[in-house]
Amino acid sequence: MARHGRWWGFGLIPALITLVGYVAAMAVLIVYAGDLASWATPFADDWAEPWRDIVRVTVGAAAVGMGGLLAMLTFTAVTLLIGEPFYESLSAKVEETEGGGPQGPDLPLWRELWIAAKDSLAVLLRAAGFGIVLFLCGFIPVVGQTVVPVVGVCVSGFFLTVELTGTPLQKRGLAQKERLRLLRSRTGLAVGFGAGLVLLFLIPVLTVLAMPGAVAGATLLAREIAPHEEPAEEPSDDDRSPVDGQDGQDGQNGPGSPYPYPYQQPSANPYQQPHPGEAGQGWQ
Repeated sequence: MARHGRWWGFGLIPALITLVGYVAAMAVLIVYAGDLASWATPFADDWAEPWRDIVRVTVGAAAVGMGGLLAMLTFTAVTLLIGEPFYESLSAKVEETEGGGPQGPDLPLWRELWIAAKDSLAVLLRAAGFGIVLFLCGFIPVVGQTVVPVVGVCVSGFFLTVELTGTPLQKRGLAQKERLRLLRSRTGLAVGFGAGLVLLFLIPVLTVLAMPGAVAGATLLAREIAPHEEPAEEPSDDDRSPVDGQDGQDGQNGPGSPYPYPYQQPSANPYQQPHPGEAGQGWQ
């Protein structure tokens, strides 16, 4: 991306759109957090003033915190969904600079968005399952404060890599189960790539700035684990070599003959057939 500034600017557009939408949603949530807390705690209407306020402030703060956490978890998926046409073009540019890649199936835009949404939802559900387990493990003394956060970053990194490599691997004809299997076979590479991005994406502004580079890096990773080979072209008739050392001259078979394939020219006598083993010699 540093060598292609225009691509980088092009790739910023979806992330900026997503960031503006998320900031607006968070602003609305913060403004109406008090009303939301009052709606969620009708049982506290008759409580004394200090306790009612403490409960509702706590509920409002928890709602804002959950909204921020949800925004962090879904930002990449939503950005990839909004920016599907942008990032597909960016990935194709990266493939082109590296020697070319598959064209992929020719699908309408709505069909590509539908497939991307289904794949993102499946990845999000898998990540949520691991997240629940890790959340419960966080209550284990010592381990929950040391090991679990590291494992959480690694798990998040793996699933972030699954998200980012979806477009280039899908172009190679790989369904999501096959993509997961392929990335699990290179777990170190997938986790190493994604974990660094997870730590970088903890800062919202850097998430926007780094997204084009993340897409380009994911394309290079896809080329690493699933190389694309151009199909070999079959030789045309003009490229066929002469048969049995014949050069096509003097009526012999070859590229210069109207009969370039491995059989003798027909005899002028329709009853005369070539003798096997004596090229050009006939027998009645």
